Amino acid sequence: MGTLYLVRHGQASFGAADYDQLSDLGRRQSERLGRYWRERGITFDAVLTGTLRRHAQTWEGIAAGAGFDKAVQALAGLNEYDSEAVITAIHPQPLQKPDTPELYRHHFRLLRDGLRQWMNGVVSPRGMPSYDDFLAGVTGALDHVRRNYEGNVLIVSSGGPIATAVGHVLGTTPETTIELNLRIRNSAVSEFNYNPKRHSLLSFNTLPHLDQPELADWVTYA
Repeated sequence: MGTLYLVRHGQASFGAADYDQLSDLGRRQSERLGRYWRERGITFDAVLTGTLRRHAQTWEGIAAGAGFDKAVQALAGLNEYDSEAVITAIHPQPLQKPDTPELYRHHFRLLRDGLRQWMNGVVSPRGMPSYDDFLAGVTGALDHVRRNYEGNVLIVSSGGPIATAVGHVLGTTPETTIELNLRIRNSAVSEFNYNPKRHSLLSFNTLPHLDQPELADWVTYA
């Protein structure tokens, strides 16, 4: 039986003009995870990522911290949904920058509602696949791992695909999958055991590499 490690990218640039790049803290989170694995002798038979910049930068940080030199398979099926398109599908009026606690909460209330409607086929956000096609991209990556590997495999992706993978394996409702998604922390690790027939959840949303009091302010969500 193999182990599939699913890692959400490090802290990106929420609220900036270009979200799709790691912050300085996001790079440190990634490198810290790599060092944690190096210290425990954890290596990978294969590495899969999405094609977004924050995925590649997170893997670069992990590889630097761990001393890994591994070819990467980049799969578009591991890319995140477009949160702006999801919100615009139900709230076409421009939103203020979410730079206060109330505006931040409002942003995520809209995102929850938009995700629920997208997952139930009520809205079709511009430029995005249907939820069925999004799900197929995620499950295609899981199937690829089951069919081709037997040991440790790493996936670096985003909260949406990771929550979708967990929800698929556990058979959760769309509402539960959304809540899983919005609770996944930056650089958090989730694990599946797998064999040629199935995946099973081993752990979810853990931060063993940040489990020290002096690193409490390294724990982030966006």
